[in-house]
Amino acid sequence: MNSDHNPLESNGKDLGKILRIDEHQVKNHLGDLVRESVEETLNNMLEAEAEELCGAKKYERSGNRKSTRAGSYTRNLETKAGPVKLKVPKLREVKFETAIIERYKRRESSIEEALIEMYLAGVSVRRVEDITEALWGTRVSPSTVSDLNKKIYSTIEEWRNRPIQGDHPYVYLDGIWLKQSWGGEVRNVAILVAIGVNSDGYREILGVCEGTKEDKESWRNFLRHLKERGLSGCKLTVSDKCLGLVEALGEFYPEADWQRCIVHFYRNVFSKTPSKKKKEVAAMLKAVHAQEDLASAQEKLEAVARKLKIMKLQAASELVSSGMHETLSYYKFPREHWVRIRTNNPLERIMREIRRRTNVVGNFPDGQSALMLVAARLRHVAGTKWATMRYLTMDHLVELEKDKTFASSA
Repeated sequence: MNSDHNPLESNGKDLGKILRIDEHQVKNHLGDLVRESVEETLNNMLEAEAEELCGAKKYERSGNRKSTRAGSYTRNLETKAGPVKLKVPKLREVKFETAIIERYKRRESSIEEALIEMYLAGVSVRRVEDITEALWGTRVSPSTVSDLNKKIYSTIEEWRNRPIQGDHPYVYLDGIWLKQSWGGEVRNVAILVAIGVNSDGYREILGVCEGTKEDKESWRNFLRHLKERGLSGCKLTVSDKCLGLVEALGEFYPEADWQRCIVHFYRNVFSKTPSKKKKEVAAMLKAVHAQEDLASAQEKLEAVARKLKIMKLQAASELVSSGMHETLSYYKFPREHWVRIRTNNPLERIMREIRRRTNVVGNFPDGQSALMLVAARLRHVAGTKWATMRYLTMDHLVELEKDKTFASSA
């Protein structure tokens, strides 16, 4: 027999079972101990503050007493150790104020602001829950997020209906379709949006409204909303050829030219062009908008229409002949502005951002909630560097207007 033999080795497996520790239970137990210790410490601090305000301990008779106790109330507090219950003393003669509660209020406010900021930044409700749990140890429910967002609805409405200050020579218009659940059915709701470039060359969010659909009446209501709030000085509106929009523009802003977005027009032509010929047709269309002036562009337009007809693209040729002149309005404005006023791209980028945010939501319960989310996103955009970067140098437009005035008076 080997004298160095350890008898415990033969029972290693059994010992392993005996010595196994449930780490999860230990952590929970330690967590409870820490939380209870924090809870006890904070309540002792509250008692000490109450005694100092009263000038005497609880139940102590003293001539220096300034107030008496009136019981207490329970207040929940989230800490890094977990949720604790505070027994906040109530005093009769003096107001009980504690630094602990003040810190709680500040923390509660910061959490609320952070949640709203996350929501407006496009974070999904589910993701907000995960983030709050990681940051504060507390999982904020979807209903809490919803309640917090309702708090800013009035602020958003105030912003949405604010007066429009100053002139806006260039105005971009577009609409977005969102899904609305109503009576067990999913229906479309249109949200109409306008942005503008002011007389200093900066972009502004001008307005956002709900429309039953993108028809003349919806656009009329939206343009009336903009005009009543003070939109003026409009010289050029840029948009796709939305149903009823052009007629409504003529009613409210008859002095403004209308620019049909060239990108949308190209897409319309491509829809009537075989895929094998789209590159060739695209080059032909771009050649029209590469001309040095309006007269040359109109001449090139007619040549393109004839060539499309020779290529046996009758539908595309008819569309170019009947509608492409609507894409040439920008030629009346400063050459330096052409690239940025012949398409609806400035607004299209924002609409893509809105689409990204609304895709997270899916179907809205009603049009008002859809409007509020889009308006909140636009308000968020308006507060970023997007609005602080000069988009166009408007001196060119001022000089052009002076030249036109001089020419007409000569």
